[in-house]
This record gives sequence, C-alpha cells and structure tokens, in this order.
Amino acid sequence: MKKWINDIFYSFPIQLLGLHCKNNLLLIFIWLLLMALVTGGFGQVFGIKYLFLAPEYMGEVGFLSFFFLGLAFGGFFITWNITSYLLDAHLFPFLASLGRPFTKFCLNNLLIPVSFLGIYFYNTVYFQSYSEFWSAGKIFYHCLGFVSGTAILVILSAIYFQYTNKDILSFLKRKRRNEPPNLLKNIAPGRRSINYEVIKSEKQKWRVDTYLTEALKPRLVRSVGHYDVKTLQKVFRQNHLNALIVQLFGLVVLIALGYMIDKPFFRIPAAANLFILASVMVAITGAITYWFDQWKFTLVICLLFVVNYLTSFDVFNHKNKAYGLDYSKELTEYSYQKLDSMSSASIVEKDKEETMEILENWKAKASTVSGEKPKMVIFCVSGGGLKAAVWAMQVMQRTDSLTQGRLMGNSTALITGASGGMIGASYLREIYLQKKSKESINVYDRKYVDNISKDLLNSLTFTIVSNDLFLPWTTFETGGHIYKKDRGYIFEKQLNENTDNAFTKRIGDYKAIERRVDVPMLYVTPSIVNDGRRMIISPHGVSFMTIAPIGVEKREILEIDAVDFGKVFANHGAENLLFSTALRMNATYPYILPNVYLPSKPGLEVMDAGFRDNYGINSATRFVQVFKDWIKENTSGVVMVQISSLDKIEEINTTNEGGVLETMLNPLGIAGQIMNLQDYEHDNSLGFIYDLLGEDNFEIIRFIYHPGKNNERASLTFHLTQREKENILNSFYLPKNQESFRRLKEVMDYPKIVQD
Repeated sequence: MKKWINDIFYSFPIQLLGLHCKNNLLLIFIWLLLMALVTGGFGQVFGIKYLFLAPEYMGEVGFLSFFFLGLAFGGFFITWNITSYLLDAHLFPFLASLGRPFTKFCLNNLLIPVSFLGIYFYNTVYFQSYSEFWSAGKIFYHCLGFVSGTAILVILSAIYFQYTNKDILSFLKRKRRNEPPNLLKNIAPGRRSINYEVIKSEKQKWRVDTYLTEALKPRLVRSVGHYDVKTLQKVFRQNHLNALIVQLFGLVVLIALGYMIDKPFFRIPAAANLFILASVMVAITGAITYWFDQWKFTLVICLLFVVNYLTSFDVFNHKNKAYGLDYSKELTEYSYQKLDSMSSASIVEKDKEETMEILENWKAKASTVSGEKPKMVIFCVSGGGLKAAVWAMQVMQRTDSLTQGRLMGNSTALITGASGGMIGASYLREIYLQKKSKESINVYDRKYVDNISKDLLNSLTFTIVSNDLFLPWTTFETGGHIYKKDRGYIFEKQLNENTDNAFTKRIGDYKAIERRVDVPMLYVTPSIVNDGRRMIISPHGVSFMTIAPIGVEKREILEIDAVDFGKVFANHGAENLLFSTALRMNATYPYILPNVYLPSKPGLEVMDAGFRDNYGINSATRFVQVFKDWIKENTSGVVMVQISSLDKIEEINTTNEGGVLETMLNPLGIAGQIMNLQDYEHDNSLGFIYDLLGEDNFEIIRFIYHPGKNNERASLTFHLTQREKENILNSFYLPKNQESFRRLKEVMDYPKIVQD
C-alpha cells in the first residue's frame, strides 16, 4: 500500500501539480479565473459565462462557433505548456534523455487542463439543455466542434514542435560548434542562475520516480548524470524562441481581429478572444518570471506606474466621444454660471411654450369621440440590460395591442427611463414611426421582440479584448467627423444590425416628428460623472427640466440639477448627435461600455442614467410639475405606466452574520442599495404629484417583471438565454401584471377593448 501511494505521489503529473502550486501561482490564477468565468463565479452580473457556454459566430451558436472556441483553447493549452516547460523543465533533467521531451511534458501536465475541461463541458451541457432547450444531439454536435478545434490546433502544434524541439540525442549527433560567447551569461538583472551541475547530480528537490508515455503508461525515469552540462542547457533552452513566437503570434492575431471589427466574418466568438488573451498573459507572465525571477513583482509594480503615467497623455489615453458632435471647435464652457444663464426665466418660458404646442397637438389627437378630456399617459421604463429592453417591448406591445392601438397611438405623450428599458421603448417607437410610411408593418410582430433580444455581449467583449486593450487606432467617419472605433462604436453597430438599422437617425431628425405627434416625446437622461447632474437629451428645448419651477424665479432657493444637452452643446452640433449614441450614453454600464467624453471645459464625462434615475420617475414628475396647470385644464388626469425589471419590494438582507472584516464593511453596504434608495425617493416624488393633481387625477400602474415560481431571475446583461427570454415574455401574464392591465383598461376607459 505504501509503495502504491509513493508511486502516485512521486509520479510526474502529481509532482508537476505540486510545483505549479508552489512556484507558478500566477499561471494557476489564470486557470482559476477562466474556471470562475465559465461557472459564473466571476462576471455573472455581466453574463460572461454565456460567451463560453453558448458562443456566437455570425449571430449563430453552432458547430463553427464552438470550433473557433476550441481552436483558441488549444492555443491557450499549448502556450500554458510551453511556459511551464520554459520555467520548470530544468528541474526534471530526466526529460533531456527522452525522445520528444516536450510532448511527454505536456501529457504529464494535463491535470489542470483536464479539470478545466471537465468543468467546462459539465456547465456547457447543463446550460444548453436547461437554459436553451437544445436537444442532446445538438449539444453533442456543439461539444464535437470544440473538441475538433482543440484537436486540430494541438496536432498542428505537435507537428511544429516535432521539427523545432530536439532531444538530447539530436544534439549529441551534431558536430561540436563554438558556443556564442554570452550563452551562459545572465541577460537580465534578475535572471535566475540555474546550477546544472546540481541538477545533473540529481540532488534537486523535485523527485520523480515515474512518468507517463504517449501511450499513457507509467515508466521509470533514468539518470542523466553522464551527460554534458552544456548539452543539457541546449535541450532546455530550445523553447525560448517558441515561447517568443507564441507571444507575438497571439498579439498579432488580437490586433488584426481588432482591425476587422467592422466585418462580422472576422468577429470570432468573444470567448475565443478571451482564450487568446489568456495565452498572451500566460506567455508574458512566464517571460517576466523567467528573466526577472525575484524581481518579478517589483517589475510588475513599476510597469503599472509607467502605464498609469503614460495614459495620462492623450496619445495613450483614448476617450470615447459622442458620435455626431464636432470636437474640432473650441471647447464650450461648463460652469454653474453658464447653466444659470441657459435656464433664465425668459428661456424657460420660451421652451415651455414650444412644448405646450406639442401638447396641444397631442390633445387634438388624443381627444375622445365623446368630447371628454383625454388621459395623458407617461411611460417610465427601468434599466436592466436586454432583460429590461425585452420587458419594455413586451409590455408596451401587449398593452397597445389589447387597447387596439390607442395607448401608444393616441394617449402616450412622453417616454422616459434608463438603460435597456429605453432601448426597447425607443425601438417600439421607431417601429410605430415606420408604420406611418409602410402600412404593411405589424407593430405587434414577435420578430421585433426577437430582434431586440439578440446578443450584444459577444461583439462588445470581442472588441474589448481585440481592440480596446491595445488602444483603439482604427477610425470611421460620420457627419463629416472622424472618430475612433471602440466598444462604444461596435455596440451601436451591432444594435443597428440586430434591429434592421432602427437607430440611424440623429436627434434633430425627431424634432418635426415629435412636434407633429407622429410618435410620443422621449427624454434620454444620462448621468454626468463630474457633478452628478442629469443630462436631458431631446430635440426640443428642455430648460424647464433643469430646475424645479419655483427655482426659476428664486435661484437662491434651489440649485440647477440637470443640463439641457441641446443648449450646452449647440455650437458643437447637438442636433447631429446620433440617436444610437444618445441611447448608448443612457445605457453606459461601467467597464462594459466606455464613458462618453463631451467637448466642454472642464471635460464632461457621462454614463448610465440609472445612477441618478433608473426608472425615469424624476423626469416624469418634473414634467408633470412644470405643466401642471396645462394638464389640469386640458386633461382628465395623468396615468403613469411604470415598466420595471426590478421588484418593487425586496427581501431585507441581514447584517449580523459574518466575521470582523464583514462587520467593518457593513456601513458601506448602503452604497450597494442605490436602486432601493432611488425607489424611496421616487415614492416621495410620486406622493407629491398626488397632492399636486389630486388623487382622482393621478394614477400609477406598474408592470413589474417577476420570474415566477421555480425560475431564476434573468441576468442584468446584454445577453439573454432562450429560457430567460421566454420567462420575461410570460411574466406579462402573471396575475399581478394582468391585474395591472385590467386597471389600465378601466382607468383609460377605452371602448370595445378585447381581452387577450
């Protein structure tokens, strides 16, 4: 029994695993990070695991997408082994006496890769069967694609190494040649000195009794004590060039793919890019460890400071721009004095009059046959990635369909909100607009939900890895201006590809359209990072939205809390801003999408609307407050339809569990309750509107997405599984949401409404 245990413990695979855990923790960390990404232990909120478990290529999940993923994994596997061999092979001198030493090293170094593959295939099979409803045959076909890609890459690498890696017998057969004068000298200051005499004497720490052959059979190791030291060095140093070639090849591939981001054919699955990036990280980590050994951590810290310093210069620090704006003109002043001047009483009154003209046109369209004053509907849609986009589309489509087109076509005056919800609502609004020129369009067609639910995450992640990490350098032109291509650009491009170019208009294109009330008004409201104010983007003047009505006359009482985008950036062509860019600014989740920098002094940086108002309630209540007199005189009240992808009331988390470190962090936990904090403030604002208009003239109707029993809540990402999408769509038919619809029908008092 003891001999059996010793044979296992001192086998080459087990000793290699122990060596990695002791000396190569950075390399082990990369494997652990990949495992965490695959299982959802890390990056779950962004949906990163979907990139691995259901990779897309050309908009499809199939054999080819998994084949590319397998190729990339094969490259990572080979790079991992090259780096491990480079760092550790000298500790196992018996390898020098074997035929095809690198091949045998790889076979004995399989414990970690095989463990990863086991975890990967388990999660892939479970995910595709549970979340995507795919058959066993289709899942097997996908896995076969992955295995085929990996096998081809490994076979090609084996052929390459067959001709470039030599064993000790190959060197002994060669004629003696003079060694280069610096072969044995240290090339870098921290380069570790390898005592081959000690290794040759076999007194090294890592004892190995057996190794696995190509036939996976154990074989006893043999001594290399009789070989020349310099010959041993040649065997172990021959992979240095191979490692360099792999590093350069990986970088070239990533940069080349980044150059081709415009062409869907070259957008390989994002997870494949992550494997390629992991390969580069492994190779660079191995190179730093090999050349600088004890100095490696010092070098990494120094490099971080150098990178931080270099990126303080514009040439090394790419800042995403708002597509359509002219950045060549003198930067506009952004100061409180400037904001104050743009919201004077005369300017506010002028903007109010223009908006009331739109409201008069809306009233004429919304008036009932009986002559009664119409109800004004305001939609408030929440953020939440594609989940919120699909939920907003479903609710707005179904409620409008069941009211025979009256809700959106006649009654809705304004749409506000954040992030994904606004993308879905804007898409439906655009479809309504297209229907006016093309009667054959069915606004309620399921294909529009399918379009808005199409994946955005793959292209985003692909661009981050292949382009943005290496500083964007390719450009594109729109409106006579040049901009850099980055993940912001690819987001808008992919969104338009998914929706048949529904978002190609500019902000100014909607001015006449909204004035005629062909579609409802829509406010896009990203958050300003610099001072926390909201940016109101509209084709019309909206200075009345920048400060509470009482503050227009009494500036000393209230502060300006929002910015009229059109006025501040009028000299930079605010009306030329791409509508897709406005939506992106409104949905800029940190890191996934780049913050947008505007041409101002100081430079403004904007991001997701959800950080100030994830539900659109602030905009809606301010609008009602400003036009309360007109609303009271010309309508029979306001109906606010809130479409939320988040629960209104959530379970209360406990804070009395955990250790001392968690207890110390408890006071900071309130920062993570930003949605709940907004909810409380919104309820306060809504209570104020009730007081302002009267209980009989104000109604709130909520449609809240809930996964239902035995279902997981859809993730807050730019990717949805088939199960998640169906779950979102079915949520409309849950009792609480059906009750909301019945209440909406009752409040609006539409005649002859057909119940679904």
